[in-house]
Amino acid sequence: MKPLFKICVANSLNHDFKPIFALIIGVLLLFFFSILSLSIGHEFIQPNIVLDSFQHYDPTNLQHILVQTTRISRTVLALIIGACLAVAGALMQALTRNTLASPSLFGINSGAMFSIVIFSSFISLSRIQDYMYLAMLGATIAGCLVYFLGTAKNGQLHTLKFVLAGAAISALFTALTQAMLVIDQESLDSILFWLAGSISDRQLNVVAPIFPFLCLGLVLSLVLALPINILMAGEEIAKSLGQRTVLLQITMGLIIILLAGGAVAIAGSIAFVGLIVPHIVRLIVSKHYQWLLPGCIIYGALLLVISDLIARILIFPQEIPIGVMTALLGGPVFIYLIRQGMRNG
Repeated sequence: MKPLFKICVANSLNHDFKPIFALIIGVLLLFFFSILSLSIGHEFIQPNIVLDSFQHYDPTNLQHILVQTTRISRTVLALIIGACLAVAGALMQALTRNTLASPSLFGINSGAMFSIVIFSSFISLSRIQDYMYLAMLGATIAGCLVYFLGTAKNGQLHTLKFVLAGAAISALFTALTQAMLVIDQESLDSILFWLAGSISDRQLNVVAPIFPFLCLGLVLSLVLALPINILMAGEEIAKSLGQRTVLLQITMGLIIILLAGGAVAIAGSIAFVGLIVPHIVRLIVSKHYQWLLPGCIIYGALLLVISDLIARILIFPQEIPIGVMTALLGGPVFIYLIRQGMRNG
């Protein structure tokens, strides 16, 4: 156990204050943009009034009511969903040893969409909770199928099989979804807002049942930071140190499904957060998972809050769906990462 501890410390801690400084800066930026998010809307509310609504809430003050009922839900959802997608992306990149991997490799988005469409074709879905639970069900089924098909007989993850299984399951569910939409045009209306990705009409009390799963996934990911560091040194090294690599990989897979599936269930399809945030955090914080995962929580939340702000003010008074905005911001970054990979390769 002692040599294992030494290796963990050596691989996860830097000898300077760069990671701590970067995390502190991230927290300060997150606080600033969160207050800005609570201030900006159809009616601008001064930041001091926003802060006062938390310290001395006045139920007769309309601005306090607006902050505490509508805007806080949107901001908190952006924080949580951004953090979950970023951590899920970092875990996926560790699981597949591929820095261009994202949670969508699990077929989570396509599984969630198919589940909503197939059920809405047979039963009436009137509450947003119905969409959430069905999306979570579809995402979980798709993720489990991909993991089952992508592992060898001994339970060891086979990276190539995993990627191919993810592509196949995603294509299958996407094709089935399109077929159902052609057959039943009425289902198209029920899924359009889900396809774009949105947090504008979600209330905290409605999505509260999903929160415990997301919090559990985030906590478990932080607990696994040291074992993941060892796994990244190589499976043979990890096994020689007594690590149960198969169990760790299964746990990582379940956490990814939990985080990404829960985020998709609440907000729909939001692209690129799980892909680009881990790269940003590796650059400005650290590549070691002891720092990387907390950094993904902070900067993933920050990215989605900023994206939501831009989506609200770019074509004011109308709004761009946040899923569209993250795609617009993440697309160029993804192209840059591919070009860098080709240049380095």
